Amino acid sequence: MDLPDCDPQALDNTYRQFAVVNRVLSGWRRLYVRELRPFLAGSSGPGTLLDIGSGGGDLPALLAHWATRDHLVLHITGIDPDPRAAAFAGRRAAVPGLSFRQAHSADLVSEGRQYDFVISNHVLHHLDAGQLQELLAHSRVLARKAVLHNDLRRSPVAYALFSAAALPFRHSFIRADGLTSIRRSYTRPELAAIAPPGWVVRPGSAFHQVLAFSKG
Repeated sequence: MDLPDCDPQALDNTYRQFAVVNRVLSGWRRLYVRELRPFLAGSSGPGTLLDIGSGGGDLPALLAHWATRDHLVLHITGIDPDPRAAAFAGRRAAVPGLSFRQAHSADLVSEGRQYDFVISNHVLHHLDAGQLQELLAHSRVLARKAVLHNDLRRSPVAYALFSAAALPFRHSFIRADGLTSIRRSYTRPELAAIAPPGWVVRPGSAFHQVLAFSKG
């Protein structure tokens, strides 16, 4: 799905199906309850969150839904440098407090933007070493409170289980992209070894881990 000339209909199907995969497997409900909701509940004003590499926008929409259901105010910005992802996200039904734009994290740094939380989902394994360090540096500048980069954790069991579980997803890149992503993802020691000082690798949901940075 990263190829610029990939089948556009299969790509759209992939963005739609990611909503199911992320809701079931990525562990963001746990992260929302543990990390985001307590801050929002104790805040005197609206919270702000930036999702870097937001793709089709299903995760920001889900976080906005949870916050609204809990009667909390959370303003979310989703960015993605891929024009196809930005276009898909822009076609989503409008959600109060949720916006998308085609942008790179460097653009927001140059604009002097800041958010309470900076997050990403399944982004780290797509980056080479230089791009990864750049993302972490940008995240620290953009975040007022904390950074949560949620990503896959490589293991033979994860590969085998996803290979079988993704068979029902047809006419999309979900299965092929997912298996490639698992192969490219980090083990916990590998991620900890390349993380700069101050970053911590935390366990996430099954076969996931979170590279986190807190500003207190």
